[in-house]
Amino acid sequence: MLILTRKVGESLVIGDDVSIIVLGVKGNQVRIGVDAPKSVSVHREEIYNKIQDEKNSSGNR
Repeated sequence: MLILTRKVGESLVIGDDVSIIVLGVKGNQVRIGVDAPKSVSVHREEIYNKIQDEKNSSGNR
């Protein structure tokens, strides 16, 4: 795992066309913005896991 330190307003780039910017920090929460093409799915981990679970259970029917 790569670990990076960013300040509010700073960003990081993934590949050629995905960037993530730190919008704010409040307590133990970090607000981030993701700029990615529409062809790239972006989900919170818990939502992604739910989607995968639903895909797996619909394939087992």
